[in-house]
Amino acid sequence: MSDWSLYIIRTAHNHLYTGITTDVTRRLHQHQTGKGAKALRGKGELRLVFSRQLGDRSLALRMEYRIKQLSRAQKEKLIGNSSDFESLLAALKSD
Repeated sequence: MSDWSLYIIRTAHNHLYTGITTDVTRRLHQHQTGKGAKALRGKGELRLVFSRQLGDRSLALRMEYRIKQLSRAQKEKLIGNSSDFESLLAALKSD
């Protein structure tokens, strides 16, 4: 069973992209070379600003969905404060 991670990438225009993968380094390279998500193609320099290993794919998918529902301000807060991520994760696990 693979360990799944959630990651957030910031584009050159300061947009945030959230995804999941079993290998964050490989996936970031794919995005940077245009072989990743279409949403990131042609968006300039991409920087990994957040990643956390979550374990199973189901949890990673649910966390990705939850983060994509957050406002930009909430995502920025999450990136800057790991306790916010842990709180969100705990709430998701208790659902």
